[in-house]
Amino acid sequence: MEYKVIPFIASIDPKTGTSAHVAVQLENLINITASEGWKYIRLESVTTFVNPDNGCFGLGAKAGYNTSRQMLVFVKE
Repeated sequence: MEYKVIPFIASIDPKTGTSAHVAVQLENLINITASEGWKYIRLESVTTFVNPDNGCFGLGAKAGYNTSRQMLVFVKE
């Protein structure tokens, strides 16, 4: 078996966007990948730590933080 993982970041208009718009984007990505022979398995949430940035000479320093990314998982047999 072979696996494929694709990041999914929905993009909607903050004033008119709805969860239906997100669903359409997700559906389109799944359908496009399925047409290439991949079978959709699930949507995974992956949490990662972004290291702090010390800035230049301490100016503009940013603390580290956790962030979450959505990943679509596919399989091909």
